[in-house]
Amino acid sequence: MRKDLFDQLIESVKEMKAVQSGRRKPSRVTRADDVLKGGMPDVAILRSHFKLSQAKFAALLGISTSTLQNWEQHRRKPEGPAKVLLRVAAAHPEALLSVTRDVPRRRARRSAA
Repeated sequence: MRKDLFDQLIESVKEMKAVQSGRRKPSRVTRADDVLKGGMPDVAILRSHFKLSQAKFAALLGISTSTLQNWEQHRRKPEGPAKVLLRVAAAHPEALLSVTRDVPRRRARRSAA
């Protein structure tokens, strides 16, 4: 190991011990509860709120239809940026729609009268 990297490692361990003993405040605090609060929305229910087909909702999110189907059928889970995008879509649907140029919309059915 390089001497400079070893010295940085030793300094980090000393800092960690000082924080744990209360002699020093941590530079930042990240709690898993803060990161994960709000949970993952159910993708199928979220899509139904937008009243879009799987193909149109997938296009809105910039993903493939098969990826969306896997999420809806719980074969896979959204990860990383996709998870964040779905949380934003659930909490603020207008934000998702406002940044989309070609927002897919359902046609209103005309009555046969």
